[in-house]
Amino acid sequence: MANDGGMEIIAVECIRRPAKESTPEIVEKKIEERTLDASSKLVLQKAMLDGVETVWDRLEKQLPQCKFCSTGVSCQRCSMGPCRLMGGDRTRGVCGADADLMVARNLLEHLATGAAAHSDHGRDVVETLLKTARGESSNYSIVDKAKLMSLAKEYGIDTALPEMKVAELLSLAMLDEFGTLKGSLQMAKRAPKGTMDIWVQKGLLPRGIDREIVEAMHRVHMGVGAYYPDFLTHGVRASLGDGWGGSMMATEISDVLFGTPDIKTSKVNLGVLKADHINISLHGHNPILSEMIVKAAALPELVSKAKAAGAKGINLVGLCCTGNELLMRKGVPQAGNHLDQELVITTGALEVMVVDYQCIFPSLPNTAACYHTKVVTTSPKARISGGHHYEITPENSFDQAKKIVQLAIDNYPNRDQNRVLIPDKPVEAMVGFSVEAVKKALGGSLKPLLDAVLAGKIRGCAGIVGCNNPKVKHDSGHVGLARELIKRDVLVVETGCASIACAKAGLMQPKAIEGAGKGLKEVCGSLGIPPVLHMGSCVDNARILNLVADLANLAGVRMDQLPVVGAAPEWYSSKAETIATYFVGSGISVVLGVMPRIEGSPNVVKLLTQDLEGVVNARFWVEPDPRKAAAIMWDHIESKRRALSI
Repeated sequence: MANDGGMEIIAVECIRRPAKESTPEIVEKKIEERTLDASSKLVLQKAMLDGVETVWDRLEKQLPQCKFCSTGVSCQRCSMGPCRLMGGDRTRGVCGADADLMVARNLLEHLATGAAAHSDHGRDVVETLLKTARGESSNYSIVDKAKLMSLAKEYGIDTALPEMKVAELLSLAMLDEFGTLKGSLQMAKRAPKGTMDIWVQKGLLPRGIDREIVEAMHRVHMGVGAYYPDFLTHGVRASLGDGWGGSMMATEISDVLFGTPDIKTSKVNLGVLKADHINISLHGHNPILSEMIVKAAALPELVSKAKAAGAKGINLVGLCCTGNELLMRKGVPQAGNHLDQELVITTGALEVMVVDYQCIFPSLPNTAACYHTKVVTTSPKARISGGHHYEITPENSFDQAKKIVQLAIDNYPNRDQNRVLIPDKPVEAMVGFSVEAVKKALGGSLKPLLDAVLAGKIRGCAGIVGCNNPKVKHDSGHVGLARELIKRDVLVVETGCASIACAKAGLMQPKAIEGAGKGLKEVCGSLGIPPVLHMGSCVDNARILNLVADLANLAGVRMDQLPVVGAAPEWYSSKAETIATYFVGSGISVVLGVMPRIEGSPNVVKLLTQDLEGVVNARFWVEPDPRKAAAIMWDHIESKRRALSI
């Protein structure tokens, strides 16, 4: 059977769990081990009793995992291998690489991959602005004109020119920064001068976004670099190119095209699905398509068709970071985060899951084959066997969006109502805390926040970011750490899957201040905001960089001097490693809840957890226990306060 793109759909089957592992006794025990969230527990129980395989089952089948791989001492870099370092007379690979070199090389490859993923996302968004400015796409417009002009001034573009000419020149200036001709990144200049000076002195200032990624891949080729510290230095440089380049562009230009988020209330968890509506989930990271789906789903003719099919309407829900983008800007309810993606299908109530790219399980069509759901892929970079492919471009996005919504309407009669289970208690969450929204809530400036920190009512700020990892009980790392920090008067800001974990736990409601310390409770209570702030998708970690840079510039200090710290308690992806590295490179120390694949080299471990502090005044820790991680972060914040005599 051919799909909309004229390509064959590769048939896939429903993958079943062994019946002996789906008994009520085993199920009850395992759901408590696997997830913290009540709505996820309910649907996970259904999946297990239905005999449907999930990510947790596949992890169990992989255990015990290869220790050579997990410690970084395996290499498939050339056909002389693969090599594994075992000690004894096997302390070097065929080429002569020792553990330090092998681990450092593997780590740089991961960092380059993560930087490429988010920066390529940024390029897609900037190219959409360019096509909009040139009249090649009529589907988009300039929504935040003030931000467009502000960015244009930053790039030295004449704002007296016609709006679309300004947009064109800005797009071209940003796209130029992916290469090497300019030799620096404009938005890196947002960092305080002292921070910039460190980057220049230590050779860490990115020359171009793609430039650093390509050089990283050159360095890791066999027979090039063999001095392991150089790999780590370049990893920081490439990561900074993503944080202050590609990811920041993705955030800023998404705001230009779709609007800068402001504070609003919506709902989260699997209970946002509706039994009497046609349900469509939007999953991935790029808002280029999802914004068009929102527009298409509101068309009167499609709503009428939905009602004619027997539904009361069309219900859109988000997943992962595409969901976060819509949650921040449109208030579209969020069904869940990374480990909820199979469970949304398992409810039996989802007509279509639309995906773009990143963090998408290749198993989704197999899960969908167990129910009536159709999985729709939209990016030529991210086709999936068993998916229906509707390729999206800036030129055709609205037309394709209408076809996808129609596909969901046509599929609604295939739903088996006897197999539907939707949790009945979605949780309210206050979201939309862009830097601009934070300033607006504070009267137009970050000074009240800085004053609260100086006065000690807020001891410091912590960014909790990153994914879910089935090796960590779903959401427990994020939620446990946030609860420990707010008790200690630490304001928490979050993005990505971490933010949805805490939203599902009720920590993004104003009443959550009851779990906060006296000072934080007073400050948040006076503003009517929660003690944990939702700042967007994972590319929106650039918002946290901008927030810290603005505070540092206001205080007249480097970023590393502020009482701020980061954490990624449940991370799993290369993107998360890159994010953590650009935070550390910017002077913000980070606690990881999952050990990177570096334990095979004590020298690399020491470099990242100790020696790096002598270079950028920041470092990594690894601590999986949320209480112990909170204690580390608290001590770090207090040490920064003492150094500033506050």
